[in-house]
Amino acid sequence: MLIDILKGFLIGICASAPIGPIAILVVQKTLSKGQKAGFMTGMGACIVDTIFAVIALFALTFAQEFMTSHKELIFIIGGVIVAILGWSMSTSDPFRKLKSDNASGVSVKDFLQALMMGLSNPGAILVIFTLFAFFGIGSQDKEDWSILPVILSVSAGATIWWLGVTSLLNHFRKRFKLRTILWINRITGAIVIIIGIVLLGEGLYRVIFQGIPLK
Repeated sequence: MLIDILKGFLIGICASAPIGPIAILVVQKTLSKGQKAGFMTGMGACIVDTIFAVIALFALTFAQEFMTSHKELIFIIGGVIVAILGWSMSTSDPFRKLKSDNASGVSVKDFLQALMMGLSNPGAILVIFTLFAFFGIGSQDKEDWSILPVILSVSAGATIWWLGVTSLLNHFRKRFKLRTILWINRITGAIVIIIGIVLLGEGLYRVIFQGIPLK
């Protein structure tokens, strides 16, 4: 069990480490609003990883069949949501956020934005599935209660990762000029928009050119 807990901790870190829409969002939130906002965003991603970990342990076969059957629809809807969130990132006003950061505190909007982006990104759940398969963790021949420490260790790994990342970014935050942060917002937002368009394009290509019907 101890080995599985350690593996779960590593899965949480490995699932959070890749540079994707969530990581870009955490960087933007930390630099424009501070560590609390960035960490709150990371916690949204942590919840997503935990949800996907539960699916990987208890409903992996069903989830894989569902994603295979509805892959095109998932790509299209997910692509639209990610692109919209990217547009919101690129058009946000970091100057207003910096001025009101200390007064208004951290909004749950940061958490919910990351949660929505993570749940709408099909790549995120595929990463979790791959990691669980790589580390050889499954629910076979185990009682349900014995899986709980593994799930918690995944959350702990993701939490530690985002705490470290946001702490490091916040350390260098004061060195950035406001104009630099504005361009970071625009560039990171544009990258997320491109990711969303790629997902959307993949789904539309399958439907239009390969003749695969939406399910």
